[in-house]
Amino acid sequence: MQEFLSRMIGRRVDVVCSGAASVSGEVLKVESGVLHMKDDDHICYIAVDKIVVVWEARDDAPRAGFVSAALK
Repeated sequence: MQEFLSRMIGRRVDVVCSGAASVSGEVLKVESGVLHMKDDDHICYIAVDKIVVVWEARDDAPRAGFVSAALK
């Protein structure tokens, strides 16, 4: 999975993790078993071994992104 994600650097993807958590964003890098993603100004770090599904995000589809603390 880490090698596959490394080929996705610079692309927008949707990621679903075990426990039904999902995020969407641009893949920045994959390092030491951690996926680094960015959505707008937020950066997210995801354990690669927890990822269940990855697909390229469609431009016309609404995406679940990161929730800002200011919106809670």
